[in-house]
Amino acid sequence: MSLQNNRTGSMSSISKTSGTRSRSNSAANDETDDPFAGLSFSVGVAENKNVTYRSKMEDVHTYVANFAEKLDWGYFAIFDGHAGKSTARWCGNNLHTILEQEILHGELSTTASPVDPEDNDSDISDLPTPQKDRLDPPVLSDMQENLYQAFLRADTLNEKEGNGSSGSTAAVAVLRWEANRHSPQEKPEQSQSKTEKKNHPYDFVPTNHKRVLYTSNVGDSRIVLCRSGHPYRLSYDHKATDLNEIERIKNARGLVMKNRVNGVLAVSRSLGDSYMKDLVIGVPFTTATEITQNDEFMILACDGVWDVISDAAACKTVSQVLHESNNNAQLAASRLCQQAIDNSTTDNVTVMVVRFHSGVFNC
Repeated sequence: MSLQNNRTGSMSSISKTSGTRSRSNSAANDETDDPFAGLSFSVGVAENKNVTYRSKMEDVHTYVANFAEKLDWGYFAIFDGHAGKSTARWCGNNLHTILEQEILHGELSTTASPVDPEDNDSDISDLPTPQKDRLDPPVLSDMQENLYQAFLRADTLNEKEGNGSSGSTAAVAVLRWEANRHSPQEKPEQSQSKTEKKNHPYDFVPTNHKRVLYTSNVGDSRIVLCRSGHPYRLSYDHKATDLNEIERIKNARGLVMKNRVNGVLAVSRSLGDSYMKDLVIGVPFTTATEITQNDEFMILACDGVWDVISDAAACKTVSQVLHESNNNAQLAASRLCQQAIDNSTTDNVTVMVVRFHSGVFNC
C-alpha cells in the first residue's frame, strides 16, 4: 500500500449534505435512475439518532461527486458535533467549498508550499510511507496541504461566524485521478477512440493516470479502507486517552482529568470549541493512499460506530452485504448502522460507505 502521512465544468454532479440532495440538470435528464451512473464509485449513507440514549442528532454528513468541477473526483465527510450541532452543520455546509478554494488557489499559484514528508505527527507502522510524489504546479496542487489549510481556515471562519462555542470532529476524504509521471507516455495508437469511450460505462476513462485517496481528520470519527479483505485505518483517533495527545496538552499547560481535556472534552482535537482552542486544536492528521484494483471500499463513521465495532468487524459486515446485494453501498451502510445500534452504542450513529469500482482500471 502506498500511504503517506503528514501533519499537515458542465458535468453531472451530485451533492448531499445532511439528507439534502441536489443534481445538475444534465444529471436529472439522464436515462438511468442511478444517481452514480457514469462514476467509478458509489456512496451509501445511513444515520440513526439512537433515541434510547440521545434526544438530539448532532451528526452531519456531506458528499460531492465530480468535486471541484473535476470529472469523477469525490468528496466525502462525516462531522460529529458536541455541545450543539452548529459547528457540525456549518462544516457540512462549508468545508468542501473552503477546500475547493484552496485547490483552486494551488492550481493558479506558480509556487508550491511544500510539506516535509518527514514531518509526521502520525504512526501507521504497518504501512510503508514513501516520499511524496508531486506534480509541479499549476498542473496539480498538493492536496494534503490543501486539506491542512482548509481545516485551519474552517476553524477560524467558524468561530468568526459565531459557532465556536460548539465543536465537531471531522473526517474528510477526497478521491481523485492524477497524471502518472512515472509511467511511460501513452502512444497515439494506444489511446481510445471517441466511440470506444462513449460506449464505456464510466464518464472518466483513465489512460496514464493513478487514483489517489486523500484523508484528513480531527477527533475520533474514523476512516477505514478495506483492501483485499483487510482493514487499514486512514485516520487518527484524537482522544484525551492518547499518550501523544496527553503530552501535547500538558506542554500547552492543560491537563487531562477522567480521560477528558480539562475534565470536559473526550476528544483532544476538533473544529470549534473556541473556549479551549489552545488545548483542543484543529490541526488535522492527513494521509495519501494510491487506490488500486485491490481496494474494495472505504468506511467513514462517527465514534458511535467505532465504540462498539472494530475496524475488522466493520469491514467484514460491509464486505458481506456488498457480496450478497450486488454491491449495494446503501444497504451496506444501513446494515452497519443497525449493527452499532444492536451492539448498544450510546451515541448518535452515522455511516458512509464508498465503494470503489475496480472495473475502471480495466478500460
